[in-house]
Amino acid sequence: MISTDESYLPISLVAQTVYCPRRAWLEANGETTDTSQMQYGYSAHKNVDDPKTSRSRQRRSVLIRSDSLGLSGKCDAIESEEDGTLRVVEYKSTPVRKNPQITEANRVQLALQGICLEESGESVSEFSVHFTHHNKTIAVELSEDDFALARDYVEQTHKIVESEHAPKPLEDSPKCSLCSHVSVCLPDEHFGRVTTQKIVPSKPDSQVAHLTVQGSRATIKQGRLIVQLKGEQLGDIPLERIHSVVVHGNIDISSALLRELMWRNYTVIWCSSTGRVYGWSQAGSGPNGLARVQQHVLSERGSLPISCEMISSKIANQATLLRRNGEATETVKNLRKLQQEALKPSSLPELFGIEGEAASLYFANFNTMLNGDVLETLGWEWQGRVGRGANDPINILLNYAYGLLTSECIRAILTCGLDPHAGFLHSSNRNKPALALDLMEEFRAIIADSVVVSLINRKQVDSASFSTVGGSLRLSPVGRKTIIKAFEHRINTEFRHPIFGYSVSWRRTIEIQARMILGVLNGSHSAYTGVKVR
Repeated sequence: MISTDESYLPISLVAQTVYCPRRAWLEANGETTDTSQMQYGYSAHKNVDDPKTSRSRQRRSVLIRSDSLGLSGKCDAIESEEDGTLRVVEYKSTPVRKNPQITEANRVQLALQGICLEESGESVSEFSVHFTHHNKTIAVELSEDDFALARDYVEQTHKIVESEHAPKPLEDSPKCSLCSHVSVCLPDEHFGRVTTQKIVPSKPDSQVAHLTVQGSRATIKQGRLIVQLKGEQLGDIPLERIHSVVVHGNIDISSALLRELMWRNYTVIWCSSTGRVYGWSQAGSGPNGLARVQQHVLSERGSLPISCEMISSKIANQATLLRRNGEATETVKNLRKLQQEALKPSSLPELFGIEGEAASLYFANFNTMLNGDVLETLGWEWQGRVGRGANDPINILLNYAYGLLTSECIRAILTCGLDPHAGFLHSSNRNKPALALDLMEEFRAIIADSVVVSLINRKQVDSASFSTVGGSLRLSPVGRKTIIKAFEHRINTEFRHPIFGYSVSWRRTIEIQARMILGVLNGSHSAYTGVKVR
């Protein structure tokens, strides 16, 4: 039986196996990146990816396949020789500062293209690689050993694709520092070693676009996100500079913009004007489909080890924030004890009991972190933690910051291809984004609470930051912009990772933690380790 094209291996994926089997597995599971290296490659193929650019003796972007190997792909260019044979030309990019070299992956890719063409009845006499940035073409002589090696790599790639678990990362390999997937693979994190290598997102200068002006409309024009209100343009930003959009309240998004965001695989998250997450949208295709199935199985069973790490880290970071900003030495000591106890419970109910005791101690002393003189001037008073329905300024600020943090955790989870609803600590039965609520636990104090404490103590919020609607106190437009700005500043702040030793932003740290959860699911990490800041 002949397989369908959809089940065939892409030749490019086999080339990834040559470079690194783990990278091939990640690619097969939908983990794509958008880096400067990738842009070089896109640029190199720009003029040959359109069959319409073919000339009389040169065909471009030619689709090929091999039924015997279960292989499909595309030849960048095929040139007809005088004797009726073919010359295969592969286009590659190499930065000018580097000498163009034929790699093993190049040889395997050309050999597989030759096999596909020969199987279709063509005769191939020459192979070459054209390096676009050097404008140099290098002929490649292929031996029978090259073709045999290519077939071996095809067999190996089939096994990789069919495997439920990712191969281990390369260890101490110079390839890792040059790999476009290093921020997804996390090789150093896998081996648990301290590294000086800075792991950054694939788009380090990208940002979250927060839409806050009520009644406005967001559209797209010439690749830019445009925000308008009653015909007046409020702002615009190139889509290349963002990686997600958060909509706060009554704001419209055009269908054209939404389609473009989905095509780019950008997440859009909708929140109420009070910061509560209503929902989100994402592209129909995403990475790690099998891992999502495994996630739901584990979610049904529960995972006490992951839950314990999350709660222990949460309590540890509550203690750290109190120690840094408050006057509650005894409470900090008690929280440190509870931090250790949270690693030892035999059941989730026991863990919840420890978490509840820690939360009671923490919020009973929350006011010690707030400047008393500032509170007196503002006429504000801390009367304890109130969640949904809060009507005092401090809790309203906390709830909004938690909403922003929830959005960030949802984005990180979706980036990894996981389901925000299937959690291990919080119940999925209440139709809430349980995994996002799980993930945010260890970041509540050190990110969200820290933002609120700083805003109050620095006098960056006051009565103008709030308005009264229907007898209820709410953040005003000025207040929303103030806390969003402070939150973005905090989450983009870099610190030295307590486990891995490199400098990293809090935003990237959240994604790393999400990828550790993914690693536990796909078998690439033995255990989840929470972030504890001292």
